[in-house]
Amino acid sequence: MSAPRRHGFLRANALSLGFGVLFLVTLVGQALSGVSDFNSQQIAEGLEPVSLLAYVTSSSFAVDVMENWQSEYLQFLLYIVATVWLIQRGSAESKEPGEEGTESDEQQKVGRHAEEESPTWARTGDWRTALYSRSLGLLMGALFLLTWGASAVAGWAAFNSEQLGQRQDPVSFVGYFGEADFWNRSFQNWQSEMLAVGSMAIFSVYLRQRGSPESKPVGAAHADTGETG
Repeated sequence: MSAPRRHGFLRANALSLGFGVLFLVTLVGQALSGVSDFNSQQIAEGLEPVSLLAYVTSSSFAVDVMENWQSEYLQFLLYIVATVWLIQRGSAESKEPGEEGTESDEQQKVGRHAEEESPTWARTGDWRTALYSRSLGLLMGALFLLTWGASAVAGWAAFNSEQLGQRQDPVSFVGYFGEADFWNRSFQNWQSEMLAVGSMAIFSVYLRQRGSPESKPVGAAHADTGETG
């Protein structure tokens, strides 16, 4: 058996590094375009424009960023958990009908069924294995709650800033959860994620992207489930 091929760091981590760079580029783009739009509104209202630093540390910028982050983590959390129990016949990212559930220890290679290169916590067979078995979903859930909380704080600050600007009374943080502004901000992000995930699940049954592991092989039958290209 031949030894596995070794690749340089950049090639071996190109996907995460590439998206990391794109994330930074788009975040900077959002900051630059955001401060320009914010200052246009400031000038239109007869107010002084703000600096880039003042804008990126403001509640206006924070709420826009956090709203997007929390909706993305919600998407991943729901998709990770939902695909344990729900299937979509013909989807490359679904299990076969009849295979719903957490699967056996043998299938998951945990405890006495672990392999030599299995993670340490997958081999113990105790609470560490139980925790590690759900670690991805737990992390996505924690990140969603943290970013949703940050979005709520930033949205509350932005809402009260508008209230004061209109000579209206500010609301408490708890009171903000009863405001339509909070739920409007949340639902407008969540619904787009549900649409995207649902569309991907059904479109991937009938359409293909050659060479992508998110798609079935081009020649795979529409009914084939769990195959990747």
